[in-house]
Parts: sequence; C-alpha cells; structure tokens
Amino acid sequence: MEVILLERVENLGNLGDKVTVRPGYGRNFLVPHGKAKPATPENIKYFEERRAELEKAAADALAAAQARRDKVAEVTLTIAAKSGDEGKLFGSVGPADIADAAEQAGLELAKHEVRMPEGPIRVVGEYDVDVHLYTDVDTTVRVVVEST
Repeated sequence: MEVILLERVENLGNLGDKVTVRPGYGRNFLVPHGKAKPATPENIKYFEERRAELEKAAADALAAAQARRDKVAEVTLTIAAKSGDEGKLFGSVGPADIADAAEQAGLELAKHEVRMPEGPIRVVGEYDVDVHLYTDVDTTVRVVVEST
C-alpha cells in the first residue's frame, strides 16, 4: 500500500514522502491517526495544495515540544510509595504514576510519553526515566522514589 506522509513518522519517513507500507499498518494506524493518506491522484493533489500549511504545523509542534523538553529536563519528581524494610516497594511506580507526579509539579506530561523499557520501578531510589515528547524530541526526567 502506498501512502503520502502528512507528518514525520519515526523509522518511516518525513512529511510529504511517498512510502510503501504493509496494508494493515497503513489502514489501521497511519490513516486513522491522520499521519498519512493513501497515494491516490486526488490525495496527491490535496497534499500539494496544503503542503505549506502542514509544514508550518509540523514546525510549530516541534518548537512546542522542544520548549517542553527544556522544562521537563529541569524538574525532579518525587513520588512517595509504601515500602518494606529493605526498600522494596509494595507495588510499583509506572508511567501513570510518573505522569501524575509531573502534573502535580505543573508539567504537561502524558503517560504514553513516559518510556520505561526496563519495566516499572520496584525499589526506593533515584532514577532517570526517558520521556519521548515528539518525533526526535527526547529527554530524561529525574524521579526520586521515597519510602512512606
């Protein structure tokens, strides 16, 4: 399936690229999320008419994400959790908990932006957690898990 990308998609291409993807990926993810349109002659004409508008929107979104990156990188989030004598948590601290702590600190951070490839935090301590704000805009946030 050939599609025209309406925004930059990680590991696929940039705005305006005409790429070939598997039909399910295009039909179930790219098109419904507004990231691409099927590469028909009508859609190619539509894209060329709106190209400047889409490029401006992409540049604005990138600038906003970079501004958010600077704010997020400066903050240290403190999360209080119940733990045992040896520092092991009763439960865990996951992306939703980190997003809630960021919201309480006055930051806009969604749980899908928090990346924890090693899994949730299960021990008291200080951690650097990756945050993916936009395509090619990543940062880390310091999370301190304290015992209550």
